[in-house]
Amino acid sequence: MNWGIFEGLLSGVNKYSTAFGRIWLSLVFIFRVLVYLVTAERVWSDDHKDFDCNTRQPGCSNVCFDEFFPVSHVRLWALQLILVTCPSLLVVMHVAYREAREKKHREAVGQDGGRLYLNPGKKQGGLWWTYVCSLVFKASVDATFLYVFHSFYPKYTLPPVVKCHAAPCPNSVDCFISKPSEKNIFTLFMIITAAICILLNLVELAYLVSKRCRECLAARKTQGAGVGHRQDCATSFRKQDDLLSDDLIFLGSEAHPPLLPNRPRDHVKKTIL
Repeated sequence: MNWGIFEGLLSGVNKYSTAFGRIWLSLVFIFRVLVYLVTAERVWSDDHKDFDCNTRQPGCSNVCFDEFFPVSHVRLWALQLILVTCPSLLVVMHVAYREAREKKHREAVGQDGGRLYLNPGKKQGGLWWTYVCSLVFKASVDATFLYVFHSFYPKYTLPPVVKCHAAPCPNSVDCFISKPSEKNIFTLFMIITAAICILLNLVELAYLVSKRCRECLAARKTQGAGVGHRQDCATSFRKQDDLLSDDLIFLGSEAHPPLLPNRPRDHVKKTIL
């Protein structure tokens, strides 16, 4: 495996993720991918070879192994990790598509012709929906695989001895699983990390939705305040127009507007008397 290419992809995903997304990415890379590559494959490498049954009947061991292990843990985990990491790469591809559009737009209209995206990596518009859908898809994939593991292997554990009644076994035979305790430990470890990843995806989804709702409410308040300010300005302009019209009426007529006396108090006294 080329770790340089994988590191480049992870750095691109990490660049456009939130804080919760970076934690999820670190958890997937360190506690799931590395554990799978370094340890899990070695633990399950001899599961078929060391699956022994107390019978010499040809084909009985193969049939019993297929009955109790319809799909190998390693292959299920490999498919799970591929499906979980693909949506994050789609986010990077969406950002790259935006950057390519912005580059073509600048080449067509020039540097002074405006921009399509102020920040191609900012989660707005279609990129926000791509990121949200990727979170929902990742949580759904992990939850689905947890259900599949539980349906194949109840309580996510392997018993040391299983009884097989499938043909061509002549009767009920006992089959022994190699290293069941070690396999149970790694299985529970992978299950717990998958559950934590689901929780992180849900928390990040709630964070993005709540942040978007707050932004929409703030935009509506700002828009309402702008409408109220325009109404106040229009009212003040109408008042000024009324005052100017009154002045024009006095100017156009022979009567003069009433003048205040030089001494208002004497005028009031004369009026009272």
